Amino acid sequence: MKNIKKYKFFIITLIMLIILFFINYSLGVKALSITAFSFKEMLFVIPPVFILLGLLDTWVPKETIVKYMGEDSGIKGVLLSLLIGSAAAGPLYGAFPVAAVFMKKGVKFTNIMIFLGAWSTTKIPMILFEMASLGTKFAFTRLIVDIFGIIIIPRIISNLIPKKEIAKIYFNAEKL
Repeated sequence: MKNIKKYKFFIITLIMLIILFFINYSLGVKALSITAFSFKEMLFVIPPVFILLGLLDTWVPKETIVKYMGEDSGIKGVLLSLLIGSAAAGPLYGAFPVAAVFMKKGVKFTNIMIFLGAWSTTKIPMILFEMASLGTKFAFTRLIVDIFGIIIIPRIISNLIPKKEIAKIYFNAEKL
């Protein structure tokens, strides 16, 4: 019974996929092929992310992370969060395990949100692509607007979320 609850979403999705096959076979095949493609993509992304996380967790002491990205890190933490997020490779779902390790290491909540924002919008390869495809003026304008948003929005959010909720998020990250 415990396993059924644990995999409830997967089981419901599988049942819906089987029903889709009976209703519209070609759409079911298409849905299955998209699912297989996504699963294959995740197999190539997730293992390297977890290897890097293991190395980060082992090699970088908590004190160092707290010093550069913790509560009293100031502008250093913001810049480091932007840099790490922008230099990262891979889809956004790869950023969440990294954020969880950052939480375990004591990174400031605002810096974690800045890291996630940078990972999702300011990746260096994306900027280079935009410069080649859409022009440097567009690429740098978007980058500047994104950076301001990435820095301002987490500050607003962290002021709106009660400290008790943030502590609960950190507690849940510790259990992972």
